[in-house]
Amino acid sequence: MSGSNDGSNGGPAANTMWGGRFKGGASDIMAAINVSIHFDQRMYAQDIAGSKAHVAMLAKQGIVSDADAAEITRGLEQVRQEIAAGSFEFKDALEDIHMNVEARLSEIIGAPAGRLHTGRSRNDQVATDFRLWLRDEIDTVLTALKDLEAALIDQAEAGADMVMPGFTHLQNAQPITFGHHLLAYVEMIARDRGRFEDCRKRLNESPLGAAALAGTPYPVDRDMTAKALGFDRPMANSLDAVSARDFALEFLGAASINAMHLSRLADEIVLWMSAQFRFIRLTDAFTTGSSIMPQKRNPDAAELVRAKIGRIAGSFTSLLMMMKGLPLTYSKDMQEDKEPVFLAVDSLMLAIAAMSGMARDMQPNREGMLAAAKLGFTTATDLADWLVQNQGMPFREAHHVSGSLVSEAEARGCGLEDLPLDVMQSVHAGIDASVYDVLKVENSAASRTSFGGAAPDNVRAAVKAARARLGTA
Repeated sequence: MSGSNDGSNGGPAANTMWGGRFKGGASDIMAAINVSIHFDQRMYAQDIAGSKAHVAMLAKQGIVSDADAAEITRGLEQVRQEIAAGSFEFKDALEDIHMNVEARLSEIIGAPAGRLHTGRSRNDQVATDFRLWLRDEIDTVLTALKDLEAALIDQAEAGADMVMPGFTHLQNAQPITFGHHLLAYVEMIARDRGRFEDCRKRLNESPLGAAALAGTPYPVDRDMTAKALGFDRPMANSLDAVSARDFALEFLGAASINAMHLSRLADEIVLWMSAQFRFIRLTDAFTTGSSIMPQKRNPDAAELVRAKIGRIAGSFTSLLMMMKGLPLTYSKDMQEDKEPVFLAVDSLMLAIAAMSGMARDMQPNREGMLAAAKLGFTTATDLADWLVQNQGMPFREAHHVSGSLVSEAEARGCGLEDLPLDVMQSVHAGIDASVYDVLKVENSAASRTSFGGAAPDNVRAAVKAARARLGTA
């Protein structure tokens, strides 16, 4: 946590927040391992918002006076402004964001500050802060993902009829379109958004008022504080309220899947930029040069996005391993819950921003993609389908005939569309000149009109539907 929880662990003698329980000071090692202010200070706004909601409730319930509540609220706002302005002095001796805020509040308003912590513990306080902070970050992630989707959708619309090879096993398989390929990532990212939205719904319950673990004898109104902080409801079990971190794990799971999707697209950008593919170009904004090879344009932004999955998935594993052996309720291990999430959020936001930038910066090479689509006999399946539809041939037999013609074209060093008609007829007499229509890669892509298929008209319809989902139609 952010500090130790309910006073069961020692702190530096200089920390007067501990009261009279502990006489000796902590060792330097204990002080170093115990302090969390270096990372949990980024939750200051949420910590202060939670305290304001808490003291307003205390006043309404008659637990503290209106005058003291007003002074506390005024002091908390001053602390918030000092931190926002960068003039606040964070102190390691006070361990965490909660104690740093409360100590400064005492300096500003004096004795009334001591009433703020009535009816709560740092256990429910940090759990509340963490949920508030992560909820805000999820909202930011969702906005960023929508921006990425919009960028990909724009490129997909422009590339709706740009024919490129579709791949299986990274081998040319069938002709598709660049727009159709990009829309696959739009679908993935839309599912990613759904996972983050689901996570947000489940985390949006308030731990505040659960106190250390068992609740409090004060007549607190947990519904009031939950509503004030934008939560849907208070958490139903006080033990669960202070010890649950599955909301953070769920976020990290969703972030890992999203980062994996970004990594796949980044890897494709690396391939597409290569001289062997020549499908796209990125400008200097998202590439770097070489210190020795003047011709190089390296897709470093894509490569770094590809690398971010390691940090994010590692954060998930780190938190999962930390939580797996903890009995209820709070253990000091849980101070280690926030840094992996902070690291994952920072890495994910940078990766999304970089991918959005590259998505807008991409300059597709129509001719290069079309030339690649003609390699590797990508219309062989179209030939087999033609034999089924025009010759009444069972597909397995048609597959065999088409394979024989591929072997013939391979031996001659030409494409299927370049085989003379008499050569085709020597394999199957029923083949006529109309077969050449289906052997053009442009016609092959255009023929894939089944729902979800690669035909340009399908892509344009899918673009329209995707924009409607985003609210940008």
